[in-house]
Amino acid sequence: MDWHTRNSEAVLEELDTTAAGLTTEAAADRMRREGRNEITGDRGRGALRIFLAQFSSALIWVLIVAAVLSVAIGHLVDAALIGIILLANGVFGFVQEFRAERSLDALRELSTPEVVVRRDGTEREIEATELVPGDVVLVEQGDVVPADARLTDANNLEVDEATLTGESVPVGKATEALDAETPLAERTNMLYKGTNVTRGNAVAVVVATGMETEVGEIATALIGTEDPDTPLQRDLDRLARRLGIGVVALSALIVPLLVYEGRGFVQAGLTAVSLAVAAIPEGLPAVVTLTLALGVRTMAEENALVRTLPAVEALGSVDVVCTDKTGTLTEGRMRVRAAWVDGATFDLGEVDGESTERAGRLDRLLEIGALCNDATAEEGDPTERALVAGAEAHGIDVGARRERRPRRDEVPFSSERKRMATIHDDVIYVKGAPKEVLDRSTRVLGPDGPVDLDGEAAARIEAQVDAFAADALRVLGFAYRERGASETGDGSVAGGDPGGDVGSADDDPESDLVFVGLQGLIDPPREEVRSAIEDTHRAGIDVKMITGDNALTARAIAEQVGIESAVLTGQEVEALDDEALRARVDEVDVYARAEPTHKVRILDALQANGHAVAMTGDGVNDAPALKSADVGIAMGIRGTDVAKQASDIVLLDDNYATIRNAIRRGRTIFDNVWKFVAYLLSANAAEVAVVFVASLFGYLVLPAVQLLWINLLTDGLPALALGTDPAGDVMEREPRERTLGIIDGEMVRFIGGAGLTGTALFLGLLFYTLDGAPAVTPYAMTMVFTGFVGFEFVKLYVVRWMRDTPVLSNPWLVASVGASLLLQLAVLYTPLNKYFGTVPLGLADWGILGVVFLAGAPVLLLLGWALKRRRPGAQASMA
Repeated sequence: MDWHTRNSEAVLEELDTTAAGLTTEAAADRMRREGRNEITGDRGRGALRIFLAQFSSALIWVLIVAAVLSVAIGHLVDAALIGIILLANGVFGFVQEFRAERSLDALRELSTPEVVVRRDGTEREIEATELVPGDVVLVEQGDVVPADARLTDANNLEVDEATLTGESVPVGKATEALDAETPLAERTNMLYKGTNVTRGNAVAVVVATGMETEVGEIATALIGTEDPDTPLQRDLDRLARRLGIGVVALSALIVPLLVYEGRGFVQAGLTAVSLAVAAIPEGLPAVVTLTLALGVRTMAEENALVRTLPAVEALGSVDVVCTDKTGTLTEGRMRVRAAWVDGATFDLGEVDGESTERAGRLDRLLEIGALCNDATAEEGDPTERALVAGAEAHGIDVGARRERRPRRDEVPFSSERKRMATIHDDVIYVKGAPKEVLDRSTRVLGPDGPVDLDGEAAARIEAQVDAFAADALRVLGFAYRERGASETGDGSVAGGDPGGDVGSADDDPESDLVFVGLQGLIDPPREEVRSAIEDTHRAGIDVKMITGDNALTARAIAEQVGIESAVLTGQEVEALDDEALRARVDEVDVYARAEPTHKVRILDALQANGHAVAMTGDGVNDAPALKSADVGIAMGIRGTDVAKQASDIVLLDDNYATIRNAIRRGRTIFDNVWKFVAYLLSANAAEVAVVFVASLFGYLVLPAVQLLWINLLTDGLPALALGTDPAGDVMEREPRERTLGIIDGEMVRFIGGAGLTGTALFLGLLFYTLDGAPAVTPYAMTMVFTGFVGFEFVKLYVVRWMRDTPVLSNPWLVASVGASLLLQLAVLYTPLNKYFGTVPLGLADWGILGVVFLAGAPVLLLLGWALKRRRPGAQASMA
């Protein structure tokens, strides 16, 4: 319903309520009909949904099929091992993601507001979730608007609607009815759920609650937005499909062949299951999950709350970061940067040493800013808080000055007047837009006191305003007038209402002013941001700043943090069609006067150009962009619940440097994932080849339980320890191409070369130890079984060397390899050997295995060296 088109009386009548509010009975009845005033989609994911999500990948389903086949042929031990691996993987992922959701729940509980409402003709406080349509609410400066409401009374009301509309400047509000075509951002007689009151107070009648609010409609639309798969998810699913097809193809080939040779269906079936177990890296999902979980824990310590584990790796593959300005690149708090009095400009960080005369005028300037002011340093309008903080930072005791010079009356600020005046016993103080204050001034405060404000002096002031504005400062002018005969003794303004413009100079407190000077304010860049952006640029990542501020401010802040680019405004983005925007987004890194809808178009254009994009956001309208981005990053301090729920990562400190750290962590994790995927798949390739070729000669070597044990030892502790390998020079290289999977050309060549090496070595070892026997002996099986385990640990260190990881940089890996070797000895020399079909080995046997390892290690090192030289730019760096 178009509530903004109706006058307040008609709204009250339509909602069957009065200015005194609803009765308790009427409110209870409406609560039963309408439900609670909450966004039902913002409660996060339930525990069961999080747990089931851990079993959604294709690789997990391939493992489930392998477990079912093992049960079908009576290999219950094999099935149990696979089941344990699957359950462990699910539990690891569940614990991490469940913790993240509970952390968000805690944030939501802290932000549940109470609201003042009229019920039964009296004012009382209730929880905002208990509001219903027809309730009459009272809001004031500092409140969060609890529901969509139509204003019935407003006093100097301004509301920050950036979370909903993207408008960075607070909007002045009034009660008059508006045209039906008035856009949402210009409906000045409406309040919207989740926005913030920055000035004044008001009374309003609730017209919509919960999912019927503007916020609720966006949340409803968000439910249908799909989360894009991360690169790692796509790679693992692709791998699972290929493994599944490969296992089926191998089984279809080997079973008929063995049956034809007279081996029988049981023998053929056992061989097929062994091939399936050999082909599938059972531990890969668990290793990936745990590696991501370790990264999540580290990132949480660095103020990044990860909601979904794959987002960690996805962050490491992005090549564009689209970031907000306010609070992310900047401190999110206005500060007085510079001041000017006639003839003197001050950097307010370097006031010490100024002359007494200049310091005296500066003191007067800062006092006006602090006393013509409704805020404290902690509460109130951001600009007024900055003026108070600036005065206090330079030795002014604002509380004492306010007590010594109490306010007797005031002419309130309004967006139309653009100025404010406060009346004290002996003086009137005025602040506002420089032109408004200057137009009402007849003198200027010079070194020797007030002098006439002539054209030359006015030109100097206007030039200084332009100079401050060119530095992206928000400029305010300040003036005063000594109290004279035109004011009454009680401090009130003679002749009329101080809130209006009075007609003559005698009864207008804002006339005949002495212009004192200017203060320039800015939300300054965070100190650490420039170096963080330099790091991301060096890593081959473009940083694009998207802000609702004007082009001048956007350009100035961008230059200060190291983003050099032309500026494109939101209006210019709207004027471009999709094709033209795609042509511009790669070359433009600064976007000004941008609204959330522009963010979505910029994101779509970047992704259409093949980029992997991380997008930051804090508002309700940012949620669709956060959901569609490759990595959505919400602000933990400024962000709305809807934005946080749409995101993959929540920055607990709203700091761009945290994004840089997360990218470094993501790239490190990708490197570690690459290492253990190459390590595991090369092992599986050799196992499949040995089992397949040996079966052609009639030998069933490495039964399923031994293959599972090999995979468990190699996929287990050592592979997990690889996930803790330290970061190398990950921020000194270009991001990988978005279309390039984790199983890239280098990995495929390594898997092939290492697989062939292992196959040749262990087929040779098999035939050597068989010594012409017609069937596989326990001794021959034990030698091949143990040789595979030892060879994998040799290959493990070759893989790390290929990614430039120092040999002894990871003590956890050394310990895990030692523990795995002890476990292998346990299945050789303890009663466990009867379950694995092994026999104890003597010293001579270990000597034979040592020769095998010494023969294979140089081949692997030569293969790794050749592959490293093939990388782009590798030969130059190696030279």
